[in-house]
Amino acid sequence: MKRYKLDYQSPIGILEIEGTATHIVSIMFSEQEQLINVPHKDTPQILVECHHQLHEYFMGERQEFNFPYDFEGTVFQKNVWNALTNIVYGETASYKDIAVSIGNEKAVRAVGSANGKNKLSIVVPCHRIIGSNGTLTGYEGGLWRKEWLLQHENSHLNPK
Repeated sequence: MKRYKLDYQSPIGILEIEGTATHIVSIMFSEQEQLINVPHKDTPQILVECHHQLHEYFMGERQEFNFPYDFEGTVFQKNVWNALTNIVYGETASYKDIAVSIGNEKAVRAVGSANGKNKLSIVVPCHRIIGSNGTLTGYEGGLWRKEWLLQHENSHLNPK
């Protein structure tokens, strides 16, 4: 199935959106300096909609995403990623919380590994996972981005 890409310039760097004509499969931070994948006449509407919803999120106007996306991973990874989507905007959870929620309390390290393989940044909110002691833990996009995202969500919980 053909894949398409579209870049989004967020306040914390460029996000590369990748998808098919019907689903988003990846939203990852890129270290590129400028937008490479810009909209064209053949850019699928789903990528344009994802771009729009990410913009609303970064403007503090959106807390949930409703475009179709597809996980690419093992059954266990998909279970973890589905559990991540249940962490409410502005809240956090630990790897253990996720392990318990998927019915596998002893799988804390495996949950951490699956969390690190999440390819749908922000939409599947792995940035909301913190250490059980309340500290920030690893984030593929960098801890500084994780901290920014958590502060961003906290500052938009109760818009004035």
